[in-house]
Amino acid sequence: MHQSIKIIITLLISATIFASERNSLKDVPPFNFTKAEFVNASTTRIPFKVIDQLIVVEVDILNEVGDFILDTGSETLILNSAHFKPTRQYGIEGQQKSGVNDHIEDVKEKYLNLLSINDINLKKLNADVIDLSHIERTKKIKLLGIIGYSVLKDFEIFIDMHLNQLTLTKIDNEGNKVSDKVYAETIMDSIDFTLKKHTIILEAYVGEKAVKFGLDTAAEYNQLNETLDSEILNYFYPNKELKLTGASGNKKKVLAGKLYSVKLSDSIYFGPMKTVLANLRKMNAAFGAHLDGVLGFEFFLQKRTIINYKKKKLYFFANPIVSP
Repeated sequence: MHQSIKIIITLLISATIFASERNSLKDVPPFNFTKAEFVNASTTRIPFKVIDQLIVVEVDILNEVGDFILDTGSETLILNSAHFKPTRQYGIEGQQKSGVNDHIEDVKEKYLNLLSINDINLKKLNADVIDLSHIERTKKIKLLGIIGYSVLKDFEIFIDMHLNQLTLTKIDNEGNKVSDKVYAETIMDSIDFTLKKHTIILEAYVGEKAVKFGLDTAAEYNQLNETLDSEILNYFYPNKELKLTGASGNKKKVLAGKLYSVKLSDSIYFGPMKTVLANLRKMNAAFGAHLDGVLGFEFFLQKRTIINYKKKKLYFFANPIVSP
């Protein structure tokens, strides 16, 4: 029997701004993580919930309280048009934005003149307004939007799946933390990445074969390009067929299973990860990058990871020892 996933595998939305002329909203309420805990003046710690292998935080914005998906694959802050209306239409009617499985239509832009993450302010932030109602229905949450690169790039982001906790700490232009008193634990390892537009690209290995993976917090399963040679695909063990719903609601069938023998270095390696075999042609075309796959929720489930966009580095903490 075919199994069905009524959700997007990954958002990976390319949010290029088309308009050169923008209208500002007046008296924009602050963008607040409603359950945030302050560590210091430049650091906030935010609990999150996991819904169908997506990281979801509760936010208060523009007089609405609801959920946002954390998505490093999205270039911008995205607002759900089911809850927010753009101040005016930007660009050309019907202008498309690319998603990993298909295209997203009718993207409009909203301009926020101030975004305040509690006491940490970001000015002149753009938000795209996209219909996310199909995701909202399938997730059964009040989905206000998606938090992407344009918000995250000015912070060091610690994603801790063991505590279901997100830590954001402000960084300077060189990527140094404004405050050193942020983490109680010691970083165990790190690795460099490259940045293609807003996409994190990791040099990795499957077995002994070199591959390039994109890293995306909104990828519910890892994805492996179905066009890869057999030496790599030999490490993928399919066990079922799934129906995936793309970013604009279109469905397609893919093989799902587990991917073995993935490592970033001799000291950074992974156990078997849930993975789907997919055609990544549209995604590669959208981002101008040739990726062999995407690492997502399964990556963060195994590695307590810090992302620093300015330094272009990932850092890793050891997993906590859990008493039996």
